Amino acid sequence: MTAGFRPMRIAFVAAQTADAQTALASLVARYGDAPLDAASVIVALGGDGFMLRTLHRHMPRGLPVYGMKLGTFGFLMNQYADGDLPERLALAQPTLLRPLEMDAVSEAGSSSRALAFNEVSLLRQTKQAAHIRVSLNGVVKIEELVCDGVLVSTTAGSTAYNLSAHGPILPLGSQLLALTPISPFRPRRWRGAILPAVTEVRFEVLDPYKRPVSATADSHEVRDIIEVSIRESRERTMSLLFDPEHNLEGRILNEQFEP
Repeated sequence: MTAGFRPMRIAFVAAQTADAQTALASLVARYGDAPLDAASVIVALGGDGFMLRTLHRHMPRGLPVYGMKLGTFGFLMNQYADGDLPERLALAQPTLLRPLEMDAVSEAGSSSRALAFNEVSLLRQTKQAAHIRVSLNGVVKIEELVCDGVLVSTTAGSTAYNLSAHGPILPLGSQLLALTPISPFRPRRWRGAILPAVTEVRFEVLDPYKRPVSATADSHEVRDIIEVSIRESRERTMSLLFDPEHNLEGRILNEQFEP
């Protein structure tokens, strides 16, 4: 152990998969398992989906989270190894994530608020294409977007659903958001936009009865929406920890050169 190193109080959380649970038992036996109320760091075992759930569930605690990949996808995770964990945590580099705040109003008049570390997406609920008005900071930019859907992505989420929808990869620290249509039909040539992170995006669903639309913030879904406002949170943050050789900024950079 490095001279002068002060042991961290580690709280482990794990997905319900067999691999994650086996790793959990091994790590707890080796390092102990601090109660969350007394922990200085959370170690999450699983894939990206489990990491997103961990970030949402433990945001009020304000603890940094270090993930180890034991799932299908692990863009937000470090490689799994059960040795030298305290040293890895001591050398890990923090990445500050700011979630998106989604305010959605349903056709029934109810309001729903949720946070998204990856993206907020709108999707058509039926075979009918969605018709959506797009406004930025109160100014209408697209009077009628005809599409399967549209999303707003954070920098961390730009390599997830946003990339699958042919949106841009955004460097961490760039203070940008990606506004990306999903299978757009009209306007013909519009393929999205890169926005300053301080931009407030507003979507209005046109003809919501004939063309119903749902809104999803990470995994929180609201159906039959008529209006959605999205902005980056300025108060709420979470810190992800990465091994120096596997930091998130480097992964986002490398993703742009993957075949």
